Amino acid sequence: MIGFAWGSAAALALAWPSTADWWIMATGAVTAASCAVLGAFLVLRRMSMMGDAISHSVLPGLAAAFLLTRSYSIGPLLAGALVAGLLTALLTQTLHRYVRLPADASMGVVFTSLFALGVVLITQVKGVHFDRQCVFEGAIELAPLYTISIAGIEAPRALVVAGVVLAINAAVLLLLWKEMKLSAFDPALSTTMGFPAGLMHYVLMSLVALTAVASFEAVGSILVVAMLIVPAATAHLLADRLGAMVLLSAGLGAASSVLGFALASHFDTNIAGMMAVAAGGLYGLAALFSPRYGVVSAVIRNARLALRVIRDDLLGVMYRLEELAVDRRLTSRDAVQAVGGSPLARWGLAGLIRRRQVLRRGETLELSPEGRAAAQQLVRAHRLWENYLVQYLGLPLDHVHEPAHRVEHFLDPELQASLERKLPDATHDPHGRDIPS
Repeated sequence: MIGFAWGSAAALALAWPSTADWWIMATGAVTAASCAVLGAFLVLRRMSMMGDAISHSVLPGLAAAFLLTRSYSIGPLLAGALVAGLLTALLTQTLHRYVRLPADASMGVVFTSLFALGVVLITQVKGVHFDRQCVFEGAIELAPLYTISIAGIEAPRALVVAGVVLAINAAVLLLLWKEMKLSAFDPALSTTMGFPAGLMHYVLMSLVALTAVASFEAVGSILVVAMLIVPAATAHLLADRLGAMVLLSAGLGAASSVLGFALASHFDTNIAGMMAVAAGGLYGLAALFSPRYGVVSAVIRNARLALRVIRDDLLGVMYRLEELAVDRRLTSRDAVQAVGGSPLARWGLAGLIRRRQVLRRGETLELSPEGRAAAQQLVRAHRLWENYLVQYLGLPLDHVHEPAHRVEHFLDPELQASLERKLPDATHDPHGRDIPS
């Protein structure tokens, strides 16, 4: 018995993993990594569904190879899977290019037809054991039972096969790195420079087919697509360079396997399926909290920007009121209402008071020296931009305030200095108001 089947699920969650458990986690991690390094290129090429198509359509290749040879030998099975995978890519390209079928529709037609053919073929296998459940769902929990001796160490066969496939994938990618990289981002330029994008496409498809069939024993045809795509899609949210994305994809795939095994042990459920669920969970976390592309991160950035704009507007309102030289000061309520009256406006005012840029004088507010200096820079940027719009773009006077009001928050000192060089004689804005120095 392997470790996850001993005792209650609660007891297992607290138990130190057995040797069999470590082998299962290692098999899942290496299998996921071998899929994920290719998945990075599939995601960049916008061919995620092609990975799904090949992972399903290699099934008739496996079944046909077995029917022809009546052998479980890995050689014929891999050959059949490679032929089926390449046939999938070729038929998809043919339908798209010559029949004018949309790319997604051509993939749907090819992979569903071939997958259905594979299901029919494996049902025709008589008198021998051909485990359909293993093909569809995988049997990673049985990996420690089928071993190969390497240097005196009994290692799971699935782990050895996955390790060899990972080594092949890594070697091909390293050898053809610049060609694969260029063809992923710009196929036309790649072909022009002598790196045939079509050839790189079929090399990638061959590797995907090889990896898919090698992964069947661990995660099955239904779930291998998750390992091909989800870790790579997660890495795409976290990295902006291809090398980092490939490495991160492999690491996330391995982490998904370990986490999935722990969750499957706790809930006493299918291990391969839970590994895919864990990969999806990690993607969800990245989609929410990725520093650059996460939803929560974007909300926080937008809120911070809105708060900065509110603070700028408050300083601008108070400075312009001082310019009018009227005997009136704003109360907190007046200031908040002047910039919209929202809760964000109240937070913005509280921030200015906390920063000592705005001072309370009884019931009223006034600018501190620091606040006045910040307000002068803001108003200066606004009026310089108004001058630029009038002198260089010829906008009428009644069309310059709103665009200047939007741009003033983003004109840093360097841009202001550039405007000064273009407007050396600008001392007043187009409306005749002084430009603060």
